Amino acid sequence: MMVSDIFYGNFELEDILSELISSKPVQRLKNVHQGGAIFLVSPHIDHSRYEHSIGVMLLVRKLGGSLEEQIAALLHDVSHTAFSHVIDYVLHHKGEDYHEQIFETVIGKSTIPNILAKYGFSTSLLEDPKHTLLEMPLPELCADRIDYTIRDLYHFGLIDIVEAHNFISELGVQDGKIGVQSEEVASWISSKYLQLNNAYFRKPEHIFANTKLAELIAIGLEKGILVLSDLWQDDPAVLSIIKTDPALNSELEKIENLEGFESFSKTQSGKIFKERILKPMVIT
Repeated sequence: MMVSDIFYGNFELEDILSELISSKPVQRLKNVHQGGAIFLVSPHIDHSRYEHSIGVMLLVRKLGGSLEEQIAALLHDVSHTAFSHVIDYVLHHKGEDYHEQIFETVIGKSTIPNILAKYGFSTSLLEDPKHTLLEMPLPELCADRIDYTIRDLYHFGLIDIVEAHNFISELGVQDGKIGVQSEEVASWISSKYLQLNNAYFRKPEHIFANTKLAELIAIGLEKGILVLSDLWQDDPAVLSIIKTDPALNSELEKIENLEGFESFSKTQSGKIFKERILKPMVIT
């Protein structure tokens, strides 16, 4: 299988990666929005968890990561529920980690273990702490953080494709960790990461959409119109359930039309997203 990404280029993949990409758990991510409910109020921002997952895998590959780490990168977001992190607001998970808590269960119930076994791998590779290209805690760089940052910045219009390519060309690896080639590049991505948090994640309209959809889903769960397992489907599937209830559908339309936004922005905007700082390692 040949895959292409606007940031990383074209790659011919091994059979195991091709088969995993074609699997139902990965294909489902095509219909899970990366930005949660943001697309309801900003329809042009509609990139998916699938695009991100492919991107993280390719970045790990581009930086010389093992096949095992590429597999882990491809599958790292398979357990995201519909609307991504909206579920964390529904369930009041301040760590925004519900998808991590259910990861093992989601993998175990899927076709993924059989695909891995077919090629001589086990699910233990998916959470190997040695995968330092894939995941590192803030404020360090990692493939996951780099990809969502660049992808969100690009789709929101805060950088262009040339800036994205220039930054990616400055990435390197030292002692198993991702860094950049100069202090100038480190300062650039740090400032862009801060800008993304303030202008994109903390944009009042975006917080409104995510907060109000979480409230709507919570009502649906309370009324029995939704059950928690419905959220393990994709965004269109859950929206179709919501629309079967006139009251919920009316609330959904209010979100899309930003009804009640002004009063919301005065009282609640800015309370949801914590400040995140990025301090990349400069390769010596």
